[in-house]
Amino acid sequence: MKLLINEDEKVIKLPLIKRIKAKVKRMKQDVLVLYYAYQHPQTPLSAKLIIGLTIGYLLSPIDLIPDFIPVLGLLDDLIIVPLLIVLSIKLIPDEVWLASRKRAEEEPIALKKSKWWFAVGIVIIWILILWGIYAISTLYFKSPFI
Repeated sequence: MKLLINEDEKVIKLPLIKRIKAKVKRMKQDVLVLYYAYQHPQTPLSAKLIIGLTIGYLLSPIDLIPDFIPVLGLLDDLIIVPLLIVLSIKLIPDEVWLASRKRAEEEPIALKKSKWWFAVGIVIIWILILWGIYAISTLYFKSPFI
């Protein structure tokens, strides 16, 4: 358990579940900040590409790894999404991040996960993965999928 000291100098133990919930809440807030950082003119192109990928993946109704696959289906939500968010944040200049955070606090909006065009990107990634597997299998084997 992690220890937290409050104003009365008393040590409070935070259980793992509460820490995880706090981190998830913070990540949801960071997604809106990323959205505003993407629109900021001083955000570098490399950051915009990663932010676009991150927000697109989050808003896509299709996951890269479907949730019905045991264990692996949840890995994208537990590993891929947080890594994309952290990478996006690291690529954003501090002044852009602060301005975007301020704008997110002043102009909160709800980003909805119903945009079908984000799903097109996930479908294209799956097609490229399957094509790559097929290409490699035909390269190393006379007949693919033997």
